[in-house]
Amino acid sequence: MQVTGNTILITGGGSGIGRALAEAFHRRGNEVIIAGRREDTLRKVADANPGMKTAVLDVGDPQGIERFAARMAEEFPTLNVVVNNAGIMQLENWRAEKVDLSTAEATITTNLLAPIRLAAALLPQLKRQAQSTIMTVTSGLAFLTLAHTPTYSATKAAVHAFSDALRYQLRETNVGVVEIAPPYVQTELMGERQANDPQAMPLAEFIDEVMSILETQPNVREVLVKRVYPLRFAAEQGYEKYMAQFHGFNDHFGAALEG
Repeated sequence: MQVTGNTILITGGGSGIGRALAEAFHRRGNEVIIAGRREDTLRKVADANPGMKTAVLDVGDPQGIERFAARMAEEFPTLNVVVNNAGIMQLENWRAEKVDLSTAEATITTNLLAPIRLAAALLPQLKRQAQSTIMTVTSGLAFLTLAHTPTYSATKAAVHAFSDALRYQLRETNVGVVEIAPPYVQTELMGERQANDPQAMPLAEFIDEVMSILETQPNVREVLVKRVYPLRFAAEQGYEKYMAQFHGFNDHFGAALEG
């Protein structure tokens, strides 16, 4: 995709990676619409970035997504990029005597069903443009599972597979599919501890590297910063080394939680 001259919709644009991407694209002269559930949060971002637009969207509401797509077609007829960024990540305890599925079900709805539904709802409009892009935000955990967040990891693996399949099916159309797979980044996805964790990649550094990749590789399919390589290519070591990395990775995370 080109990084200028677009009309870009970004879900989960009120904070974290979504906000940072929105601001980076906005600085490059794109028309940017940030979407999320809370108008007050979106408005604070837009006020700090004059010209940025806001649109309230509950990605967990299937009918609401359909109405939202109709609104986008009416208010932003030149919309040609959608960034499916909204997501949640929560710990799950599958060792409990009775497993609470509420977290798993909410994660599947937000992280997997929502981007599928939004892509389907916006696809007719995207196909009307000269060139369009559906961008998905997955995770390095799509390739090396974090056992403490099993459903999050599973949804990101599913979105990676969906991105590959969608890209193949749309290969002869004007709609491209680009996946961004972040490493562990300093955001509040899992709270303030993550936002201040020195082991996480600083958000500004992550965004700078992402935008550099997009600017220098207009035909890129997977946007991979160097910090995510150990996760993205873990399986390429072979099964034994992969499993050793898997156990070491999860043992380290478990110890950090207890600490």
